[in-house]
Amino acid sequence: MRAYHLEAFGTIEGIVLRDHGGPRPVPAGPTGIVVRVRAASLNKRDLLILRERYPLSAAPGVVPLSDGAGEVVAVGEAVTRVAVGDRVSCAYFPRWRDGRITPDLVDQPGCTLDGMLSEYALLDEEWAVRLPQHLTWEEAATLPCAAVTAWNALTGGEGGAPLPGRSVLTLGTGPVALFAVQFAKLLGCRVVSTTSSEEKADRLKALGSDAVVNYVSTPEWGGPPPGV
Repeated sequence: MRAYHLEAFGTIEGIVLRDHGGPRPVPAGPTGIVVRVRAASLNKRDLLILRERYPLSAAPGVVPLSDGAGEVVAVGEAVTRVAVGDRVSCAYFPRWRDGRITPDLVDQPGCTLDGMLSEYALLDEEWAVRLPQHLTWEEAATLPCAAVTAWNALTGGEGGAPLPGRSVLTLGTGPVALFAVQFAKLLGCRVVSTTSSEEKADRLKALGSDAVVNYVSTPEWGGPPPGV
């Protein structure tokens, strides 16, 4: 099995490919599963970890990347939540089941736990999240970090999800903002987005933004209307 490992911080050269040899790995315990990784994606947090600017310290030699998607190829004898052949990703906070998060539950793949930049990922069945069949591997590999953050931002408040017809403001064209545009439109909301270029404005409109404000040409876009 081949896997990349973060062996030195600072530059991409610190991420080294290792060939562990031997046959396919086996599940790590009775509730463990083995996932053949089909696609993985890069988030800004992965670059922050590489540059030692992330709130959590990376484990020595950790396998990078929180986000990936693949198929279950082996399961432990006590596994009941998934089966061989299932399409899954790994939860961003795999040890956090419910309630308010606490410091002992903040472990993350690609940082304190081995991530998805590997031929095979060793997970616990409780860490795995099934994927919709209509998504490609590449699409599914972008969900755990940015997409779940955007969904929680829209629906996780005390009032729940915004009602159809409400206005939602998204800032910029980062991954979280782009997911928020699409989720807000699915919820029936009017979406106003900000960006710095006309090219990005066209892309936002194609994704569903109803109005786009260029914050470079209109630096006071967030203030009161003229004369107020």
